[in-house]
Amino acid sequence: MADLPALERTVMRALLLFRLDLSGASPLEGSIHPVDPREPIIRATDLGVNRGDGVFETAVVRGGRPQALEAHLTRFERSAALMELPAPRRELWRTAVLRAAAAASTPGLLEEGEIASIKFVMTRGDEYDAAGPTGWVLGFAGSDPSAVRMSGIRVVVLDRGYRHDVMQTSPWLLQGAKSLAYAVNQAALREAARRGADDVVFVTGDGFVLEGPRSTLIARIGGELVTPPAELGVLPGTTQADAFAGITDVPTRIGVLLRDDLERADALWLCSSTRGAVPVRQLDGAERLIDHALTARMNAVLDARED
Repeated sequence: MADLPALERTVMRALLLFRLDLSGASPLEGSIHPVDPREPIIRATDLGVNRGDGVFETAVVRGGRPQALEAHLTRFERSAALMELPAPRRELWRTAVLRAAAAASTPGLLEEGEIASIKFVMTRGDEYDAAGPTGWVLGFAGSDPSAVRMSGIRVVVLDRGYRHDVMQTSPWLLQGAKSLAYAVNQAALREAARRGADDVVFVTGDGFVLEGPRSTLIARIGGELVTPPAELGVLPGTTQADAFAGITDVPTRIGVLLRDDLERADALWLCSSTRGAVPVRQLDGAERLIDHALTARMNAVLDARED
């Protein structure tokens, strides 16, 4: 079996865990329950475990607060709606994530070279006990992305196997939802490793550029920063959106990119909540230019976010 990509081998360390009561029967304060992150909180019959039937978001923590929290909550709600899950109780999730971020920022909790993130998850619930959805909030420590932002990553282009209009023709495929069903994304990352790369950019079967398994693509073409539209079945990028909003002197656009546009682009980035904007230094084995100055500017904007 091929080694996992370097970015996937990053060691994550659980810091804290909250189990949420999503029944609505308890007041907000009584619905957030701290538990030992080493203890199980999910039944073996939970649909999130057995079917990948659930949604999640991950927000990085800076200065004791989760970045872009409102945008993550909005996308969480969008994913739940696409999957016909109960609407998340926004104030409960906001409170739990804020509390987790503050706890994860306790002095001395993080080790050298670590940065905290908060992952929040809602599943459809137990397969055999229709008591309602299951929810939890996990605070974890991961590697600081500073090094990979400088060095860049090696990327391969892979066919996702769908047409560009899959959201319109086949909405049951749930493209554009941030679901727990990540087996295909993990398989794509293993394929990247077999090809000597770190990450992936997906394209449709008819040649439209999409996204990475866990990131949003930005391409610079003719001096303009472009990212694919959500209508193609990609996840709306919270990090990409904040980068575009913060780099006001560079033209930006949400628009269609074709496979050949990846070759025409003079710079490429993959953006995610935990890593920020990471430049692509190699595409399908061909070396690519890294614009270190613009990368640094984008990440300065992202790291300074308050929400």
